[in-house]
Amino acid sequence: QVQLVESGGGMVQAGGSLRLSCAPSPRTFSSHAMGWFRQTPGKEREVVAAIRWTGGNTYYADSLKGRFTISRDNAKNMVYLQMNSPKPEDAAVYYCAAQVFYSGSYYNPNAYDYWGQGTQVTVSS
Repeated sequence: QVQLVESGGGMVQAGGSLRLSCAPSPRTFSSHAMGWFRQTPGKEREVVAAIRWTGGNTYYADSLKGRFTISRDNAKNMVYLQMNSPKPEDAAVYYCAAQVFYSGSYYNPNAYDYWGQGTQVTVSS
């Protein structure tokens, strides 16, 4: 059974930094791409960033490009989201997701097959 386990959420001061991690399980699990999404109450889940395992191509929400960085460690089978200079409006539940085969989009949550349970990020001003 595939599981995606997020970690690293919590409270961060505006302007600080925080790194989220995602560990797909089992370690032999492979996919075309991984994504980070976020959601706040009453709003739709939105893409933060995505990355292809092969080649490392990255894709970002335009509004977050430059502040957030997605990366992967193929050897450890881990995906990370580095959040720099977060703002109060970045507070949300952040989800890791896996797209097993390319499904036409890196930005659409419906293109992803597996999801983590989410990790809360709170940004204090």
